[in-house]
Amino acid sequence: MNTLRGRALALRAGLLAVLLFSLVGVTSAYAKEPTGEFKVFNQCPRFTSGVFDCLYSQTESGQVTIGSTEVPITKTIVLQGGIVHHEGKESFVGALNGETLSKAPQKVPGGLLDLIKCNEIKGEGLIEKAARLACEWTFENSVTGVNATTELAKPASEIGINGNNLLNEEGVALTLPLKVKLENTFLGGECYIGSSSSPVTLKLTDGATSPPAPNKSIHGKTGSLVFHEEFNIAELTGNTLVDNAFSAPEATGCGGIFSFLIDPLVDSKLGLPSAAGHNTAIQNNRIREGFAEAVIASEK
Repeated sequence: MNTLRGRALALRAGLLAVLLFSLVGVTSAYAKEPTGEFKVFNQCPRFTSGVFDCLYSQTESGQVTIGSTEVPITKTIVLQGGIVHHEGKESFVGALNGETLSKAPQKVPGGLLDLIKCNEIKGEGLIEKAARLACEWTFENSVTGVNATTELAKPASEIGINGNNLLNEEGVALTLPLKVKLENTFLGGECYIGSSSSPVTLKLTDGATSPPAPNKSIHGKTGSLVFHEEFNIAELTGNTLVDNAFSAPEATGCGGIFSFLIDPLVDSKLGLPSAAGHNTAIQNNRIREGFAEAVIASEK
């Protein structure tokens, strides 16, 4: 019995060792990363079946105007993932780490002082008084800055992309279903313009827009196209994508438990809901696209 038991334990230990060795091998394979100019495609889902290209796009400047408020883009926003080509169409696959669209807070000019006036919170009930006190406490402690952070409102697969339109300066090149988070201590953590059910949908073009009045047509530009790494990476610099024909819904969740009081104040200040023809997005980009096979080949 002892001999059989010993053999069984030895066999078990041997199998465990083989399993651990196999796991180390798998881990090592996945630990490889793209190198050189391919390094930016580290989060590209290049091993996903059908992914032919990797995308890494940086919005480096521009502005977004929703209703009566313009927010300049001063912090770089990154859009990254993979592209599948099928029957002449392109579909998008999200980044490996889930950060398909980076969260880059942009300062809202005027901050909370311009967005909300505490004396505009009307009513003499306990809730209204508490809301005014919370608002005044925020201002007295100088926590008045407000950031606007753009987030995806739907899965990455809902992103639309058209490389031909991008290069030809016509039609929609990039469709983004978004929501905009307004961040501030007083506003709480769930103050949004747009949602998964009612997104702010940008249909960006580097061609000419056709907005309803009062907006007038504006024009983007493709920029300069150069190739790197033996034509395995295409790069667009000086690219501008625009849209001034989108709408924006009402704000929701602002002020936490006081949202039924604060949402209308935010809406009044920003002019929400804002119909198509009253909003504008301008994105100045650096766009890089690389062959997935070349990205894999560069890994070490």
